[in-house]
Amino acid sequence: MHPKRVYPLRFGSLAAMSVNETTHPDNFAWNRQVYHRLKLALSLSLRRQIFLAVCDDLNLRNQVAARLHSTLAYPVGQVLYQASNTQEASTPAYPRLVTLRLNLSDPNLIAQINQWLSSYPPPIIGASKDNPGRPLPVPAFQIVGVEQLTRQPVAIQRLFLHYLRLTEQQLSSFESSLLLWVPRPWLYAIQQSAPQFWRYRTGVFVFAGEPTPTIQNKSSPERFSGSRNLELGNVEQSVLEESVIQDDFDFPTQTSVNRGHKPQEVPPSKSEILTNKPLQEESTDKASTSEISLPQHTSHISKELTELVLATINTTIAEDDEQNLQVKQILEEIEELHSQQASGVKLAVAYHRLGNLYRLRIEQGQSILENLMVAILAYQESITHDENSPQVPDTLNDLGTLYWMLYRTPPNSEEGQAYIEQGIEFYHLALKLISSESHPETYARVQNNLGTAYGDLARFTNPGENWQQAVIAYSEALSLRTAEMEPLKYAACQNNLGTAYWHLAQYNQPVEHLKKAIGAYKLALVHYSSEQEPLKYGMIQNNIGTAYWNIAQYEQPAENLHFAVDAYREALKYRTPGNAPPACAATQNNLGTAYWHLANQSQTSKDERQKLLGQCISSYEEALDLAHSLSGMPLSFDVFATHNNLGLAHFQLATDQYFNGDKANRSKHLEAALDNHLQALNGMSKQPEAYQTTFAYVVKTIRAFHNELGIQGKIWLCLKFLVNCYQIFCRSCNE
Repeated sequence: MHPKRVYPLRFGSLAAMSVNETTHPDNFAWNRQVYHRLKLALSLSLRRQIFLAVCDDLNLRNQVAARLHSTLAYPVGQVLYQASNTQEASTPAYPRLVTLRLNLSDPNLIAQINQWLSSYPPPIIGASKDNPGRPLPVPAFQIVGVEQLTRQPVAIQRLFLHYLRLTEQQLSSFESSLLLWVPRPWLYAIQQSAPQFWRYRTGVFVFAGEPTPTIQNKSSPERFSGSRNLELGNVEQSVLEESVIQDDFDFPTQTSVNRGHKPQEVPPSKSEILTNKPLQEESTDKASTSEISLPQHTSHISKELTELVLATINTTIAEDDEQNLQVKQILEEIEELHSQQASGVKLAVAYHRLGNLYRLRIEQGQSILENLMVAILAYQESITHDENSPQVPDTLNDLGTLYWMLYRTPPNSEEGQAYIEQGIEFYHLALKLISSESHPETYARVQNNLGTAYGDLARFTNPGENWQQAVIAYSEALSLRTAEMEPLKYAACQNNLGTAYWHLAQYNQPVEHLKKAIGAYKLALVHYSSEQEPLKYGMIQNNIGTAYWNIAQYEQPAENLHFAVDAYREALKYRTPGNAPPACAATQNNLGTAYWHLANQSQTSKDERQKLLGQCISSYEEALDLAHSLSGMPLSFDVFATHNNLGLAHFQLATDQYFNGDKANRSKHLEAALDNHLQALNGMSKQPEAYQTTFAYVVKTIRAFHNELGIQGKIWLCLKFLVNCYQIFCRSCNE
């Protein structure tokens, strides 16, 4: 099955959208679409636009607002590569989007915006003796904090609505766009009590989410959603200088064993994370309490960055106190540098230190959303203040990887395409600043990361095209990463290239790309010792077997299936029930499928066929025994489909005209066929087509029992069928 295609969203008329249509069965998908429309609306940089974003979930609101700021405030690509004559020029220090928290003592939106603009007027660019220059565009503004009005006196709430009613008079001099975040109750209040403001709205963007309780502990900062630890899989190190080998891909068993089924999609390789060495921690006395306050005045540091930092430093873990104190000291230093109007170079260094400190937390396993966002914002600030720093390429690479990690951070997988695309953009920016001749190590690293990102993007859109891009990127990395210089990195990259070729073969030129996949896998094997890296060695052998199985569907089936069997057997020497039970079960399942196909080749002799079917049955039984012993552990194959395939193998062996067993053996195999088909039937109730196919196998087995063993056998088998059905029904009731 091809990955689900995600089509681009179009920006249309938003004002007509009903704000009452808020019940959405898939909130992630809905919110992702709304976010993209909102981001597009703001990125158009039109004047006098009023947008309302409706969100009752403060965690979600904070997350989306921070993402908008991270993406739009300082667009790094425009900062680094803007043409000098464009009307949309940027400078590193002037934002395109400003986020303000509503002033609760005087909630006048326009006045608050004008006050910010008077303090930070658009800088003049292009000035010379003969040219007065021109100011940069006025930034857009997003306002948060309206929900706090609920806790204010009624007079303040009425004053806010009064100011909104006066907006019509102020719009004539308003040169920007405004995004106002409101919860649903305040949206209704604006509709009813400030119709003038409501009439001038450009668009309404409604996010789905549960309302946040109005009573909160004021000492506890608002935290973003998705603060669970990032699941990094079976990574042994806390930080990866290099991309680790791709996890293997395995056959999914099908409702029937037949030609042409592809292995399951490979879980992505872990990115070559965060390549700069972390800043050495200075010796600091630990605080007596784990709650550390930020500097009182941080007017020059963005609100988003300050609030994100605040959400990360209030912790009860004593070991974090030293890092938290360092964070506070760096923020104080940044604020002081801003106040002194220090050079961009000094500010960039300070912001980079802040990013490194949070990168260290991420390396230590604290890959929560807030830490990722602080690192991203700090690194982006660093680049915008000093775009000529020699560290910029590595920082851009780290930004790409941090966005990739955002995709991996729950609950962001549903909106992962936007994060992956942002990461790819940063990788490409890094490659524009360096060449393979000037920075061979960094160039290879970024290309390897780019291959991983394109592989993940293929899960969302244009799989054939994106896997082709992954192949190109891995190949570029390997042109610089030789086996003599870095054998393990070379081997990991070759494995990733093999996996990219395997996926590409599912969309075009299958035989050519599968052969290239096998070639890459074999080059990787040369540099992995089966003694020192048994699991990786076994995994690549499994991948080779899968590639040979695929080629057998196109040419020289018997020869390629024998190669597949040999590779799977070799893999099982290292993927054992003791050291890797899920992987062992997957390879046994693959081996069973290869045996089945080999048994059904026209040139296979009758004796060999029965032997191969027996081996097929043994492999499937090994896979199922392991799978059932691993209750709760994720598996890369469908257990119920394997039961079905095992039933088919038993059935074929029992009904083979050359079967040399007696009636007792035939009966044994038919009983096993029926039992496994019923097991499969039990798990296919939500798959009507598969259920009907499997039910047909049950009927076919009963008929075969009658043909082979007569009426008494048929009666006995029907009774067994009823007993099995009753047992399955009882298990279903208990579950």
